[in-house]
Amino acid sequence: MGKIDNATIASSGSNENIIKFDVSNNILQCENLSVNYGEVAAIENVSMGIPKNSIVSLIGPSGCGKSTLLRCFNRMNDLIPQASVKGSVRFFQNEIYSDNVDPTEIRFRIGMVFQRPNPFPKSIYENIAFGPKINGLTDNLDEVVESSLRRAAVWDEVKDRLNESALSISGGQQQRICIARALAVNPEVILMDEPASALDPISTQSIEDLIVELSSEVTILIVTHNMQQATRISDYAAFMLAGEERIGRLIEYGTNEQVFGNPKDSRTEAYVTGRIG
Repeated sequence: MGKIDNATIASSGSNENIIKFDVSNNILQCENLSVNYGEVAAIENVSMGIPKNSIVSLIGPSGCGKSTLLRCFNRMNDLIPQASVKGSVRFFQNEIYSDNVDPTEIRFRIGMVFQRPNPFPKSIYENIAFGPKINGLTDNLDEVVESSLRRAAVWDEVKDRLNESALSISGGQQQRICIARALAVNPEVILMDEPASALDPISTQSIEDLIVELSSEVTILIVTHNMQQATRISDYAAFMLAGEERIGRLIEYGTNEQVFGNPKDSRTEAYVTGRIG
């Protein structure tokens, strides 16, 4: 895939392992981003850019702050008691943590798919129509539902079951319903937190194929523990690690070819080759 036209590698200081992009190419950007849960620091001083229409994998051992970082990009950490966010997160160069920004709007434009499928206890149709209805879009709902299910590659499997509960279908289908639900409000970004970890290999392959296909329309930031998955689907990979103090930091960020084939940091090499993790 290798979308690196605007990319350069910082050459000095602590940023030497972090790929940088022309800011105008970034759909998301964070700078000096830190998150605490009460008195406990979760991540510290993370800076990275996410270029438009790319797939970026966040990799690293459990507890290194990947999911915490992911939730910063659509203000989901606002919903966690005692969570505090410092630093900057920009979406199309607009600061999303400004007081005049509606986090609900941010979450429609930057959708999220969780580790385990979480369809609403409603019909398949109502799951997909939920977001548009909340946004006051009541015209052409049938078209929106069909289009979203088609984009999520699940229409042919559920088109005759739209009035059945979304909980009655398989786990893989449920996860694609959740992706369709996110797509129904036409987001520019979708955040995915290990979306295939609870699925069987066939369903996992379907989700991976879907992610690659969707990247021509939306930017995707995905947390995964599966190195093979990251190498198969990503354009870029960001490796995070928590040291003895258990604070997550961004260690290396680059193209897939560089991070997995020629990592700059010995800790990255140890992780991607399976010597730590």
